[in-house]
Amino acid sequence: MKIAKNRFWNQWWVAYELPTLAWACVFLLLLAVSCKSDSKDELVVAKVYVPEAPSYTDAHMWYIEQNDRGQGADVFYIPSTWEFDWYTPDCVISHWAAPSLPLHREHMMTEMTEVAQYMADGNNFYSPYYRHITLNTWATLNEDTIRRRYEAVAWKDVKNAFEHYLTHYNQGRPFILAGFSQGGKSVVELLKTLPEKHRAQLIAAYVLGYKVTPDDVQKAPWIKAAQGATDTGVTICYNSVSDVKYLKSVISAPNVMCINPVNWKTDATPATLHDTITVTLSPEHKVLVLKGFDGSSLPNILNILNVGDYHGIEPWVYSENLRQNIQQRIRAHRQPTK
Repeated sequence: MKIAKNRFWNQWWVAYELPTLAWACVFLLLLAVSCKSDSKDELVVAKVYVPEAPSYTDAHMWYIEQNDRGQGADVFYIPSTWEFDWYTPDCVISHWAAPSLPLHREHMMTEMTEVAQYMADGNNFYSPYYRHITLNTWATLNEDTIRRRYEAVAWKDVKNAFEHYLTHYNQGRPFILAGFSQGGKSVVELLKTLPEKHRAQLIAAYVLGYKVTPDDVQKAPWIKAAQGATDTGVTICYNSVSDVKYLKSVISAPNVMCINPVNWKTDATPATLHDTITVTLSPEHKVLVLKGFDGSSLPNILNILNVGDYHGIEPWVYSENLRQNIQQRIRAHRQPTK
């Protein structure tokens, strides 16, 4: 089955057409501001631009929909990675998105509004603009580099936004954590630091297109894998590939949990999606294997993502399943089995 590009994908393609000028800027940057390392014969960039931190007291730094009609919950959603490395007017490189730049905000809002179409159905939806690390950072495939840049900037924003949400928006309500890709990573990091008093409010955490590692659950044993469609206080995690050989360790391995969002099973029972796509979970590799899906419309991201894997579809192809499941888990949390 070939899923037609929706508005999200049309805007995605436009957003990622890199202009020739950017590559010229890279060349000039390396000539002008690079130097030799004392320890290695390699070029290191002498100047890096870190965008100004957002203030979450500013409503401009949030995308919010308040649709709860009395039986819903809150959804705190963290968007994925949108930007490539970019350059200031004086050609200084940045490895982080800048929420103050209209184009970067537009990219993030594209995802927020699309996800809100199903996650905000009957719920209050809160999503912060933040300084996420760039696609080029992920393309290093160096998890130390990814971790360092993420923790230095992106994680600070996510943590500050979540603390602001709890203090000023939540008012003791049950909530769902959700995020895609880098946003999924942020969900895992929030879970690891979630105080016990707030764990009781957690309906479920949705880690879409990212992993939960053995080290994550060792540090935070309260991160429990979902076992079905209605258990609460659990984590829903999955990645989609055409074959297990296309697992990408930077996002999907090692992984300790996976659930099939079509039949909500954790075994290899196949499920049919959109009539023609067969979704089968590999219990060994903790990944979803899709057959009958045409991923040719997905953009190749730096020859790393959407190459054998189906990273770009995670929040979209299962959206109706996720919409229904969010409602199921909210009901189960509100009316626990006696």
